[in-house]
Amino acid sequence: MAIVVRLEEKLHERRMTLTELSERVDITVANLSILKTGKAKAIRFSTLEAICAVLDCQPGDLLAFDPTQPPQEE
Repeated sequence: MAIVVRLEEKLHERRMTLTELSERVDITVANLSILKTGKAKAIRFSTLEAICAVLDCQPGDLLAFDPTQPPQEE
């Protein structure tokens, strides 16, 4: 997929675990893991907002466009 999720890098910068983020944003670890691994097909703006608030970042810090990546299969 051409959209790359950089959640793992941001968590590492903040020295935070996925479990800690899950508790702070009230989202299951499983759902955050799907997002972190790039397997998510969508993300709600409210979820993105909550993650950005906790990690003190912008949406562009978490998501990037990489045209060299293969397109996502339907």
